[in-house]
Amino acid sequence: MKIEELFSVRGKVVLVTGGSRGLGEMMARAYVENGAKVYISARNADACEHLAKELSQHGECIALPADLSTMDGVETLAKALEGREKKLDILVNNAGASWGATFAEFPEKGWDKVMDLNVKSVFFLTQRLLSLLEASAKPDSYARVINIGSIEGIRTTHLEAYSYAASKAGVNHLTRLMAKFLAPKFIAVNAIAPGYFPSKMTAGLDEEDAKETVDASPMKRQGRPTDMAGIALYLSSKASDFVCGAVIPVDGGLATTA
Repeated sequence: MKIEELFSVRGKVVLVTGGSRGLGEMMARAYVENGAKVYISARNADACEHLAKELSQHGECIALPADLSTMDGVETLAKALEGREKKLDILVNNAGASWGATFAEFPEKGWDKVMDLNVKSVFFLTQRLLSLLEASAKPDSYARVINIGSIEGIRTTHLEAYSYAASKAGVNHLTRLMAKFLAPKFIAVNAIAPGYFPSKMTAGLDEEDAKETVDASPMKRQGRPTDMAGIALYLSSKASDFVCGAVIPVDGGLATTA
């Protein structure tokens, strides 16, 4: 029952997609600082390498740049990881994009871009890395897949981000399906549904929209790096051994206001 045993990720091999900034950086930093060997992937190779170098001052972090919006990018990342590791303990499917436009003006490219990265890549990257996850999976120590959904896939909002909300609702339910069929392989799949955290994505909101979102939260604040660190470590450790197919809001209560 000791904390250092319940929540330990020491020695685990972790891959965080979209790991060069925002939520991905928060989670990657938590894993590195707690003794995991962490691979981060992002489309921007320079940003990926820069953060990996910084985090390597605190542990082990390796950059594997890839564009996961395409199947070629999925294959590139999978091959790069296979060239370095024989197993994967924790996969965090965090890479994502958003698009905002009115209903009448919403473009097809804004739909396809978001769906390809937010939903399609989650499924096919996990599928492609299944053999590495299975190599880690044991009856008393499941491999972990953590999908990053969103409370925007749970509630409706004043923002017109149609493909984003639909994609995150898809991720939330895809998580349940993946959990059902991967659990017999000793792989536990869960999702985090973040609320409003400072990131490049939320930086696109104007000041009024950002204020309205924060004010709507019962806790009246934005998310902090420690909020994402805590849930990521929990879902990756012995503490969550009996959690499977869950979609956990980390939103200061914002989902309760829908």
